[in-house]
Amino acid sequence: MSSDSILYSPYTLPCGVTVRNRLVKAAMEENMSSLGNVPGESMYSLYRYWAHGNLGMIITGNVMVDRSSMTGPGGVALEKSNDLAPFQKWAKIIKSNGALAIMQINHPGRQVLKAMQGNAIAPSAVPLDMGKHSKLFAQPREMTCQDIHEVCKRFVETAKQAELAGFDGVEIHAAHGYLLTQFLSPLTNQRQDEWGGSIINRARLLINIVSQVRAVCAKDFIVMVKLNSADFQKNGFSFDDSCEVVNRLEALGVDVVELSGGSYEAPAMQGQTRDDTTLAREAYFLEFAKVLESKTDIPLMTTGGIKRAEVAERVIQQGCALVGLASALAITPDLAKKWQQEWTYSGVIPHCTWKDKSLASLANMAMVRRQLRRLGNNITTLRDPSPLWSLILDMLHRNKMTKRDVG
Repeated sequence: MSSDSILYSPYTLPCGVTVRNRLVKAAMEENMSSLGNVPGESMYSLYRYWAHGNLGMIITGNVMVDRSSMTGPGGVALEKSNDLAPFQKWAKIIKSNGALAIMQINHPGRQVLKAMQGNAIAPSAVPLDMGKHSKLFAQPREMTCQDIHEVCKRFVETAKQAELAGFDGVEIHAAHGYLLTQFLSPLTNQRQDEWGGSIINRARLLINIVSQVRAVCAKDFIVMVKLNSADFQKNGFSFDDSCEVVNRLEALGVDVVELSGGSYEAPAMQGQTRDDTTLAREAYFLEFAKVLESKTDIPLMTTGGIKRAEVAERVIQQGCALVGLASALAITPDLAKKWQQEWTYSGVIPHCTWKDKSLASLANMAMVRRQLRRLGNNITTLRDPSPLWSLILDMLHRNKMTKRDVG
């Protein structure tokens, strides 16, 4: 019986909270917020599908800690001044069938689209290198020490707001090239002060945020960190750096480290790298997790390319506490339930094979977001969406949202 699989066994986190099974909906950026960058009816509809899909934990898409710095249009932001009612409803929907609700909190740093007219800040004024697509992104400004302390404060305030709204925990996003990753990587952090240089200095902002969130939130509030196993760029954030950061996080009582990898420049989370690292076709980051598992007591979770129960089970058997599902849940939101009924059922992950890797990466994300919008409108998802048409529809949607958000 597939229901007897270790995938459907409970797991108790260090903070004492028990997850009913090992399957987690990992974060996907929805770009579907209502006016004011808050969750609304389409987001509620989308998350109802996942809430009733027999998952143990549901992690939201990016929730930004600063409305003036958004990754893209239609994003969600939660600040100290927000009305909590839309977020309370969101948490209630996510938890309505027994899953734990985790809010992923984030700051984009330099990964801000120029069209958003946002505040693009970074540890050093190093712009994104996306080849001919670089011009789509704002030129970042090097942060002052005051900026750094302000960002830290915002992360802590957003975590507290999430707790007040009824979420069971937060996931602090320190992967995929966003601000905390920019501090961790020597390619983007070229500072000469206490925030740059050694990995201890580069990790200082992340460590400060985690320790302060732990201090202001309840003992049983789940604190997770999403961390790159590496950024897959030559001379960048390495696996040894990642191990050092995890050791620091362990001392702070972090409940789960989700191991991912890459950035906009090297989208390893889609199976692509810039440093010739070979990633597995499914469970991209499992090899890194296996090595790291022997070095830490923090429960690990890995996400990236998983669409079959057999692979998900292998992730748990090889040492991870939890397994994250992302793109496959955009097309089959009840995949965890389907595996219980038919163990060999395979989910679908859209994949674009265009030669321009940057454009293919954008098309991959567009195909996923298209399915999320369909679910938000209670329309059946497509198993084989057209990359080109998905990209066009995504651009139209993003243009509409940009006009709304920027005014």
